[in-house]
Amino acid sequence: MTDLTGRTILVTGASGGIGGETVRHLVAKGADVIASGQSEESLAAIVAETGARPLAFDLTSEASVKGALEGLDLWGVVNCGGWGGEIASPTETDIDVFDKVISINARGSLLVIKYAAASMIRLGKGGSIVNVSSQASLVALKGHISYGSSKAALDNITRVSALELGEYGIRVNAVNPTVVMTPMSAWYWGRPEIEGPFLAAMPLHRWATEADIAAPIAFLLSDGAAMISGVSLPIDGGFTAQ
Repeated sequence: MTDLTGRTILVTGASGGIGGETVRHLVAKGADVIASGQSEESLAAIVAETGARPLAFDLTSEASVKGALEGLDLWGVVNCGGWGGEIASPTETDIDVFDKVISINARGSLLVIKYAAASMIRLGKGGSIVNVSSQASLVALKGHISYGSSKAALDNITRVSALELGEYGIRVNAVNPTVVMTPMSAWYWGRPEIEGPFLAAMPLHRWATEADIAAPIAFLLSDGAAMISGVSLPIDGGFTAQ
């Protein structure tokens, strides 16, 4: 039920950990994957490894997104492009950083949906969109005022898009992962005083892997999830269930 043979699926943020693993999963399931990032140079490794087609555009520019996606025949989208911003409280936050996080994580994903959905409607074959959100949109995490706000906005974009696009047979869902322990995240989440209490409070007591996130994304794109739309699916080891 997770066969994606012949379906053209765009993955943004494909040069990152979750994005790259999602490309691998989708290619393995037969999809025609378009791997997107800020530059073709950043995509070279994943393209060489998987045979995905590269497509570079700037998520912060509507003209760039429109130019890349307008007229592109798509069946599915994974909005994985994003930026972590800063660790700061509401009183300490740099509002310019806040604006940039919102611009990439929420506004950028909406721009992709805007132009990708137009293509999907034109083709008239339905489709599926999966937005990569975060556990930070579901519960309050210290220091995550910018990132959590951007992902909460993305969850609402998911629900409204599901409502609006359902009549065209287009499903829209989000996945809300816990931390994937990469070198980029280890600088904060790897600190003993942060990691210890967090994992102690998580029922499964471990960080997620990229594959832990990519597999549910592939499922939500597949016909096995044909009746699932408008959900925000925690992939968090049970952390937000408490």
